[in-house]
Amino acid sequence: MGIENRVAIVTGSASGIGKQTARRLAEKGAKVVINDIQAEKVEATVAELKAGGFAATGQVANIADKAAVDAMVENTVNELGSLDILVNNAGMERAGALRKLTEADWDITVNVNLKGAFLCSQAAHNHMVPNKHGRIINIVSRAWLGGAGQAPYTSAKAGLVGLSRVMALELGGKGVTSNCIAPGLIHTPLWDELPEKNKNFLLSKQPTGQLGNIDDIAEAVLFLADDESSYFTGQVLYVCGGRSLYSG
Repeated sequence: MGIENRVAIVTGSASGIGKQTARRLAEKGAKVVINDIQAEKVEATVAELKAGGFAATGQVANIADKAAVDAMVENTVNELGSLDILVNNAGMERAGALRKLTEADWDITVNVNLKGAFLCSQAAHNHMVPNKHGRIINIVSRAWLGGAGQAPYTSAKAGLVGLSRVMALELGGKGVTSNCIAPGLIHTPLWDELPEKNKNFLLSKQPTGQLGNIDDIAEAVLFLADDESSYFTGQVLYVCGGRSLYSG
């Protein structure tokens, strides 16, 4: 079957990497569920995909809220019949020097990046295991290896790598794989907003000397989501142009 007719939830998919990932899954024949906390963006993305002839529906939910996540997954299964692919893409960052970060900075970063992925994976696997098939794909970051000024984000993404490994061990014999994709520097609107000196500094540490793009991440998701990738689990796939070879 590959990806065709599979049902996929992509969290944080009303824009950016998540949106392009959902589009590429839909182009391969998947029925995609667009998730975000902003209803108007979800509606716009679903309408855009449907206008292109793709199967798409929307679920507005805060992934850090268990009741909201459980409802999103139940609604998906009730409406589309199954849940085969979960892409834990939603994320955010509060950055700064360790001494300047607040408890609120820590809480929101860890809740969205790590707790949200845990809740979504827990709810999803309850439907995947009985079907003996599932693909859980976690979007982490090269920053899980460590980054100055990124204490909450690095900790959350490192935790997500650990969670993914645990799920691979627990679910490997049940037909469910669990893997991570670790992007490096990707050209998104956030990059365009950076001062030139920041861009130059970041690119100076990039072996390829250039940015990746959102399609690079989406293509990696397609590989891991495919039925044929059943022996690939518990891994971190770096899509970073070699940036993971450096620390800091």
